[in-house]
Amino acid sequence: MRTAGNVASASREPRAAFDVHRIRDDFPILQRQVYGKPLVYLDNAASSQKPRRVIDTIARFYEEDYANVHRGLHYLSERATEAYEGARAKVRSFLHAAQEREIVFVRGTTEAINLVAHGFGRKVLQPGDEILISAMEHHSNIVPWQMVCEERGARLRVVPIDDAGELLIDEVEKLLGPRTKLLALVHVSNALGTINPVETVIEMAHRRNVPVLLDGAQAVPHLAVDVQALDCDFYAFSGHKLYGPSGVGVLYGKAELLAAMSPYQGGGEMISSVTFEKTTYARIPAKFEAGTPNIAGAVGLGAAIDYVNSLGLEAVGAYENEMLAYATAKLAEIPQVRLIGTARRKAGVLSFVIDGIHPHDIGTVLDREGIAIRAGHHCAQPVMERYGVPATARASLACYNTKDEIDALVAGIGKVVEVFA
Repeated sequence: MRTAGNVASASREPRAAFDVHRIRDDFPILQRQVYGKPLVYLDNAASSQKPRRVIDTIARFYEEDYANVHRGLHYLSERATEAYEGARAKVRSFLHAAQEREIVFVRGTTEAINLVAHGFGRKVLQPGDEILISAMEHHSNIVPWQMVCEERGARLRVVPIDDAGELLIDEVEKLLGPRTKLLALVHVSNALGTINPVETVIEMAHRRNVPVLLDGAQAVPHLAVDVQALDCDFYAFSGHKLYGPSGVGVLYGKAELLAAMSPYQGGGEMISSVTFEKTTYARIPAKFEAGTPNIAGAVGLGAAIDYVNSLGLEAVGAYENEMLAYATAKLAEIPQVRLIGTARRKAGVLSFVIDGIHPHDIGTVLDREGIAIRAGHHCAQPVMERYGVPATARASLACYNTKDEIDALVAGIGKVVEVFA
């Protein structure tokens, strides 16, 4: 698996083959101004912007091919079904899954994890059993497990992290035990940028016959993911972080695990037959796709995958690595700034605090400069508690960000310090 590496080399210039200015032209929103200043969009970990290819694909689908999918016999339904299932095929290829039936369309990473908590967790957990997570998880990979553990009398256990924001691998080994029924781990931390050593963790868990779910929401825009090479049992991600539409996401699951799981929701589409006495469920993945799906969202996600593939995730990762190194070095030159999360392997996330200035105030001042960042706990309150801060300011990178934008961020932080000095 290719990764976005570390941030060691700030001096290297981006590869000439990666034309960021051409890429920026693909994103209409990047041409606009905010408060009379050019938009500097550095909130990509929350949601990325959309290329024209995705926007046009969704508009064209609604204009030319929209209908409900699967059961219709008419032309438009067949066209819509072809587009919807074609998107599933693109996701399968993108993740290198073995079969298309291992790809379930959901609303996003949150719903994907809840689906596994409901369909897998409720089925396998007994009183005294354990779910293992890490201390850097997003709330979406904490709360569903708390809910199912409370219901089933099970226990949630947490792998700690060190001051740099790296997983303590020795603690994974210690915490994996005979009662562990699942290990659920973020691939890339949304609050710290840490790229976890998921290959090592999966191998540890599988030695004890413990299945592994990876939260890949922050990974897929930056890293090439091969679920078969990783041998993870479940993988979840959201379309809106991958330059695609909101309201659509993916759960990958090994076919034998999905087939054994209970449905998450009941209704139309997920059935084979229904009588008042008994319902027979459809085969996977339909068993988990109750009701009319987000058809246009899936089609838009397929277009986003086509776009990312046209750039090449290896090239994207290399470019973002160089931007992260440059930004890290620049922020390190500001005495008042303290970075939260300095792992050796990071994706493009820069969480920071300025002593005596609340992150919300940082975000507000930067906003007036046209700079969009995120300020808050980033749905990762245990991470904030680990570092003894209520919140951080977070700048997060995408393939279209530039050194000039990082320089604008640094200048904006200088204004923040001046205002609150």
